[in-house]
Amino acid sequence: MTTTTEHSRPYTHGDLHRLMGLMTGDEKHGPAATSTLDVLWVLYDRVLRVGPERMGDPERDRFLLSKGHGPMAYYAVLAAKGFVPVEWLPDFGSYDSPLGHHPDRVLVPGAEIGSGSLGHGLPIAVGTALGLRAQGRTEPRVWVLVGDAELDEGSNHEAIAFAGPAGLDRLHTVVVDNSSATHARPGGIAARFEAAGWSTVTVDGRDHEALYAAFTAPHPGRPHAVVARVEPKSA
Repeated sequence: MTTTTEHSRPYTHGDLHRLMGLMTGDEKHGPAATSTLDVLWVLYDRVLRVGPERMGDPERDRFLLSKGHGPMAYYAVLAAKGFVPVEWLPDFGSYDSPLGHHPDRVLVPGAEIGSGSLGHGLPIAVGTALGLRAQGRTEPRVWVLVGDAELDEGSNHEAIAFAGPAGLDRLHTVVVDNSSATHARPGGIAARFEAAGWSTVTVDGRDHEALYAAFTAPHPGRPHAVVARVEPKSA
């Protein structure tokens, strides 16, 4: 999968920090962004069946960024993959920029939901998976990226408890664990999903091959959760 840059060569993972560096301004939430960088890259580069040409395709995969308060890595990956122009990045967070401090699905090509208020993405993903099932669409997969601290929210526990018994096997949750959670048992997050009947894998969130293997692990009849551990959030 290739994307042409302003220098007529494909963007790679190595370009992402430069692309993120184009975004300046207040409220950047740098640790929240960088914690997701490798997960996002592996998903968009090797796993998700999405692209700028498929944004309206009903058979596309759906990716929902619930951890929306640090969207710089997300915007960098969307730019690298051709969803948004690189020229938008320097205006991040400005008054008239479509790239706000929280993604807006109406303004950002490729964004499936508006996000930033923690605890909403996983319930929305459950509803999306249910809706696709009701339509008889068996090909699209639903992916949602949440932060470990989001699991302090009761709405997520309700979604986890529902999705397992409902057998939503097209649903995938990636939890980026940077030891920020208060009530969600940092370092033991997978057990919460397993108790509700989910398939789970816990991996190094910086290891691309381990992430890819976890993302593509079979899980017939069950939703799948990947806990991607990264360095603890700095104070």
